[in-house]
Amino acid sequence: MNVIGYIRVSTDQQDLEKQRHLLLQYAHTHQYLIQEFIETQMSSQKDKKARKIDELLAKLKKGDLLLVAELSRLGRNMLETLNIIQTLSDKGIQIVFVRQPELSTVGSHAKLLLAIYSYFAEAERDYISMRTKQGLAALRNRGITLGRPKGSKNKKGAVLLSYREQIKQYLEFKLPLSAIQKLINPLLPKPLSYNSFKYFVKQDSMLCNLAKAKLKN
Repeated sequence: MNVIGYIRVSTDQQDLEKQRHLLLQYAHTHQYLIQEFIETQMSSQKDKKARKIDELLAKLKKGDLLLVAELSRLGRNMLETLNIIQTLSDKGIQIVFVRQPELSTVGSHAKLLLAIYSYFAEAERDYISMRTKQGLAALRNRGITLGRPKGSKNKKGAVLLSYREQIKQYLEFKLPLSAIQKLINPLLPKPLSYNSFKYFVKQDSMLCNLAKAKLKN
């Protein structure tokens, strides 16, 4: 069994050391050997690659153990955190939140806890879907035409119509389109390419204005 410690802080070096010490102390108490620390000093607004979540998911294998200081260190919002937990659990990886042991997926309560995490993830996705549908209905009532222009070849991108309001909110938070792609793709039947997201945004004047600075880069 490999044991990996994941540490994320914004800019405070002292907090990074505190988290590292916390994980080492837990490992020593439970006779674990931490093979590697994955550390990042990044805002939660950065994408998964910048926060090394993709690296973390790639390194952990079935039977491994992940140590994290607390739930909020893993994801930037509830849905993303639940999706990461679900992805790790599906791979047979256990997670310990050292400051919140009751939320860890280790022990006799693990199956129940994973069922609860799965329930809340589904509830959050349903809530987002409901808000999206309400937003689309409001746009239709205002006479705004929805859908791709005639002759458009981006048929795959049509599925993003259901997530327009969510994409708009992420753009208002100044998230780069690449980060939005990684947040939305897990909710889609099939992941879409960055170009599909870019095309969808460019066909919507409001979204395009919000993303203008990002799309120039």
